[in-house]
Amino acid sequence: MRRRTLSWLAEYERVQWFSAQQIAELQWTRLKRLLEHCYRDVPFYQRQWRELGITPDDIRSLEDYARLPLLTKATIRDHADELKSRSWLDRMLYKSTSGSTGEPLQFGFTRESNERRQSVMWRGYGWANAFPGRRSLMLWGAGLGSPSLKRRWKDRLYHAAFGRRVVSSFQMTEANMGDYADLIDSYRPEILLGYFSPLLRLAQWMLANGRQVHRPKAFIVCGEAMHEFQRQIIEAAFGCPAFNTYGCREFMLIAAECEQRKGMHVNADHLLVERMPPSHPHLHAQTGEAVITDLHNYGMPFIRYATGDLITASAEPCICGRGLPLITQVEGRMLDAIRTPDGRILPGMFFPYLLKEVPGVNQYQIVQRQLDRLDLSLVRGKAFNDDSLATIRHEIHKVLGDNIEVHYHFVDDIPPTRSGKTRLTISELPP
Repeated sequence: MRRRTLSWLAEYERVQWFSAQQIAELQWTRLKRLLEHCYRDVPFYQRQWRELGITPDDIRSLEDYARLPLLTKATIRDHADELKSRSWLDRMLYKSTSGSTGEPLQFGFTRESNERRQSVMWRGYGWANAFPGRRSLMLWGAGLGSPSLKRRWKDRLYHAAFGRRVVSSFQMTEANMGDYADLIDSYRPEILLGYFSPLLRLAQWMLANGRQVHRPKAFIVCGEAMHEFQRQIIEAAFGCPAFNTYGCREFMLIAAECEQRKGMHVNADHLLVERMPPSHPHLHAQTGEAVITDLHNYGMPFIRYATGDLITASAEPCICGRGLPLITQVEGRMLDAIRTPDGRILPGMFFPYLLKEVPGVNQYQIVQRQLDRLDLSLVRGKAFNDDSLATIRHEIHKVLGDNIEVHYHFVDDIPPTRSGKTRLTISELPP
């Protein structure tokens, strides 16, 4: 496909062993180059920085850079066209976020930035020995919409080329846990990865029922944070080491655990990840909101993008010898699982996965107070119409059937929690 992913991967594999100072210098060089591009070619930053009375030459340190305004999802929606580089208007690719902070978003990116993101992902997965081509089983989001036969065959060939199989985790119930265990036994993956909630529930079921399965070489957590007590459950059930990752659709892999598993290495040679000072007195001094800049997306640059995630930095370097900094904890985007009368355990990621495809959904929140009822609150944008609601109804019904009643509420705003985060799926059922 004439992509440079493998050559970028070789570069990142080499750079990870630079000293922390060398990586910081490389990061600064790439940041300055991006800022100069934004000043020349991106209308939004040209106007904003002119109003602030600054140029890239005035930004001489990261302290100077930290004084630039934050970029929020609301700002991106309001100024999407202005945020696109003039020289890249006809050459960009586009994706929609899963809206794991409650606000789905469409964004553009260049082909090179996409290839670099893929290579950084493979480097991080490689720390768990999950190299490209290793036989993998992914419990992921699947089965939404009605893709064409050509699309289904293309996806099947694409995943087969990487030696992986993708299975929907949205269909998992208490009654069919054994089917998922059988699948692991029959497919015999070297790497098991996917949304964490359903895989944790499967691990708990296996331990409770004394069920053993084929042992993968590694277990990689995606979508949600894995706490240490949960790691013990996973490793007892599957008999392999479990690795945390932290990412989002806007940037793909942000950080991942190496073989030491004492924290996640931030991809500082690819991204600039700032940690805003804590805004609440109960937060740890090393904890703050993650603010991220992709150093290579020249098509629609996100300068100081506020993720809404809380991260905790480590003051100690990793003994593995990599110069990439560590974070020890990620909070936010914590998604409660939804339960149904027929024993289904639906991961909270189902709703971000669904609603990213629906036009006009600005914010949303799911609350479950009864086993047979869900309350879905929606903040609608201009693109929301009857077809948007019909799509939501259809896809929820396709997964949940008639087992659960969904009540829809159109609201003007969804208030954040005390920590400033918006919880997307909230289960008030007893454990």
